Amino acid sequence: MTTYIPSITLPASIFSNPAASILVPVGLGLGVGYSVSPKSTQKTYLAIKQPPYRPPPQVFGPTWTTLYALMGYAAYRAWTTGTTSISPQTVQLTKQGATLFTIQLGLNLIWMPLFFGLKRPIEATADIMLLTGVTGYLTYIWSQVDSVASWCMVPYLGWLGFATYLSAGTGYLNNWNLADKERQNISSDRGSGLDKDYVNKDPKQE
Repeated sequence: MTTYIPSITLPASIFSNPAASILVPVGLGLGVGYSVSPKSTQKTYLAIKQPPYRPPPQVFGPTWTTLYALMGYAAYRAWTTGTTSISPQTVQLTKQGATLFTIQLGLNLIWMPLFFGLKRPIEATADIMLLTGVTGYLTYIWSQVDSVASWCMVPYLGWLGFATYLSAGTGYLNNWNLADKERQNISSDRGSGLDKDYVNKDPKQE
């Protein structure tokens, strides 16, 4: 059981401010996304073999922005409700939730650099599995503090389950090796001369 650890927990001033509580995860998520290079990430995403039902790359940006905002609002709700409670147990659960929230946010933010930056699908899949477990426990903790906060985490948990399937499925289909999965096709009818495509696409369909 994780307890409240101030040294690794985001400051209370963030949780108690609705704007900061929402903007911090949104801003960090966007920052990590751009630091990995969106164009390079999209090319890799389109080039690797993937399991069924994988969404188009343009879906991820709006989806993650919404989920970051929801988790931020949930953190604000849980903190402001729990820390003003007259129950010592509720206050303790609230502080424990703050530590868990910080841990899950960190696990969330390192997935993209692991998967697309370092191209380490094994480590990335282990990370997202741990992230899903921590988030599930956090949702349970928050359900004892504020029901709205816990329900705000449900879409996030659902998406994490789907993302775990995509991460593990992609790793398996590519033999847990994402290096050199892009192929360069010289296109005679395009000015750039280079085109990136799916590695598992039938050449006869081109």
